[in-house]
Amino acid sequence: MKTKAAVLWGVNEKWEVEEVELDGPRAAEVLVKLTACGLCHSDHHVVTGDLPAPLPIVGGHEGAGVIVEVGPGVTEVTEGDHVVMSFLPACGRCKPCARGMSNLCDLGAMLFAGPQLDGTYRVHARGRDISQLLLVGTFSEYTVVPMASVVKVDDGVPLDKAALLGCGVTTGYGSVVRTGQAQAGDTVVVMGIGGVGINAVQGAKIAGARSIIAIDPVEFKRARAPEFGATHVAACVDEARPLIKELTAGEMANVCVITTDVGRGPYVAQALSMVGKRGRVVQAAVAPATDMSVEMSLFDLFSFEKQVRGCLFGSSNPRNDIIELLSLYDNGQLKLDELITREYALDDVNEGYADMLSGKNLRGLIRY
Repeated sequence: MKTKAAVLWGVNEKWEVEEVELDGPRAAEVLVKLTACGLCHSDHHVVTGDLPAPLPIVGGHEGAGVIVEVGPGVTEVTEGDHVVMSFLPACGRCKPCARGMSNLCDLGAMLFAGPQLDGTYRVHARGRDISQLLLVGTFSEYTVVPMASVVKVDDGVPLDKAALLGCGVTTGYGSVVRTGQAQAGDTVVVMGIGGVGINAVQGAKIAGARSIIAIDPVEFKRARAPEFGATHVAACVDEARPLIKELTAGEMANVCVITTDVGRGPYVAQALSMVGKRGRVVQAAVAPATDMSVEMSLFDLFSFEKQVRGCLFGSSNPRNDIIELLSLYDNGQLKLDELITREYALDDVNEGYADMLSGKNLRGLIRY
């Protein structure tokens, strides 16, 4: 079949919205008609080359829609089911999945390989095979994805809101609650209030944090942060550090999550300076794959047992956690509607990223 998709043909080029050929689903795959797709910063990391994805590629990894066809052997879902994409597949059978680490499923080894799990491609254009970002490629009206990459949700769930759970909400919430293990009464700091950071703020509130400090140089984001649970805001680390010291009587924060637009080595040292004894620094921001340098005080780690933890997809188990987050949304604890700053047509995907980079959006959304 033919469908419209946004394709990246080269590093630092624009997304090209064009008609592509989409093959039907093969074994253990499903064809999904997308309802909506979030504009996540990770897709822009592909544009800049920070994430070395195989080009050309259909972008997008945060989406939700309705299954219109299932491939051979698919029994878990059927036509008409509503699903949220999980940008990390979860097979449920490998050792990491069995140990409750399905965000680290062995199928993840294929994420940047280019083809689908069977080694072949589903998308074709200009006489070439086209990759799908993180196996899903949701910058497309229709997409074929592995069964391991979808999570079935109730038919009554608003799919335009549920789409955000495919990455930003689950990553941000999990960075504090899962990876950071924040508890009631803790002080939590969030560095960078974008699509992931604003949900780290929400996670801290839901966890019962006493003080939540949101740091961002953009005034619009600082102004919005209290709506989602921030108790204090700061424009930079130097402004936040004395505030944290005052709020904690010198003990400093329990958790600091790095959710900046790009992960940089110096940010780790800054984060460590804001946490106290056994304080946990969570690295959730995507860093350039070639950046091998990190600044930190090893003496700090030794003398105060401070910790630095990596965070992928919020250390979440998507088949469980996406459903759990929808329950929090249903009972009013988790905000989804308010996250969407502006909606775009697929043709306007580049405008959406321009707005994101200029700090105008918490989350932009493509509605199909």
